[in-house]
Amino acid sequence: MEQRLVARRVSPRSQRTREAILRAARARFAAHGYQRTTIRGIAADAVIDPSMVMRYFGSKERLFEAALDIDLRLPDLTGTPPERLPQALVTGFLASWESDVDEGPLRLLLRSAATNERAAERLRRALHEQFTESLSGVLGAERAAAGAGLIAAQLLGVAFTRYVLRLRPIADLSVPALADLVAPSMRTALALA
Repeated sequence: MEQRLVARRVSPRSQRTREAILRAARARFAAHGYQRTTIRGIAADAVIDPSMVMRYFGSKERLFEAALDIDLRLPDLTGTPPERLPQALVTGFLASWESDVDEGPLRLLLRSAATNERAAERLRRALHEQFTESLSGVLGAERAAAGAGLIAAQLLGVAFTRYVLRLRPIADLSVPALADLVAPSMRTALALA
């Protein structure tokens, strides 16, 4: 017998509850790590009953996976002039971080990847897939896939320095100024892709 999945309409109240749980979970996971974070603690921060966390996510592991879900929102760079490609790539990548206030999914993922293999795998996959997709229109799919790791390594270093360590002067520069500063090394990485 074939089962049919019925699309359930999500009410605005349910969506707000889900988002509140995710915000609380991201803050807890970032502050305490996976092992020391509890469903009760997340529920207290979200001001809901712990059973609601389980209702929405089923388990701590599935909640952690949802908290790690990221979209880098990289632009489609098709048609970008080659001389502007490094700045466009850096600016597009940093735009996600600039809007990732407090302990959003990007910072959580970056911090968690150092100590949690699931988070590291999620970050590797997201970076490879999203950089490949963003650069395919300019470099071609094969070159974009080959260069995604090198480009991601450089940009993750910039993001870690700026948003996690908050190392000066990198943390104090405007995004366009930082893009101009990083552009020469990105140009080299793109040439190697």
